[in-house]
Amino acid sequence: MTDVPALRFAFEIHVDLAPTLHIGHGTGERTEFTPITGGKVTGPLLNGAVLPGGGDWSSTRGTVCELDARYLLQADDGAVIDIANRGYYHEDDPTAPAQQDGPLKTSAPGVYYRTSPVFRTDAAPHLWLTRMVFVGLARDAGPHAIAIRMYALL
Repeated sequence: MTDVPALRFAFEIHVDLAPTLHIGHGTGERTEFTPITGGKVTGPLLNGAVLPGGGDWSSTRGTVCELDARYLLQADDGAVIDIANRGYYHEDDPTAPAQQDGPLKTSAPGVYYRTSPVFRTDAAPHLWLTRMVFVGLARDAGPHAIAIRMYALL
């Protein structure tokens, strides 16, 4: 008997961004930093705000962008939650289908934009975040914003 893992939608993070800052070029690599200026968290399992001051360091090699974001969430009850969110973005897979979550398109055809977040907090109501594996499906949400739908791996 084979068990197949399931995903449960937990919440969506809408992140507001400042313009990207160019850091440098290495051999075959471009490094950039995108400041996070705020945002909101909405969903069935968590609601709150994205606190300003974090950011996303990205390294692009060829057509693949490796993402390494670090920022803070503040739940509606005031608890602060640290998130380290790593992932990949690339548009070079013509066979990748668009991803849908009900009526919401979470990615466009040919686009791979996935993250693997890790949460830290000592707030008792939110310890569940620190005890589960999550998968994030990200998408552009405007000229200076992204949205990431977070799913708990069951």
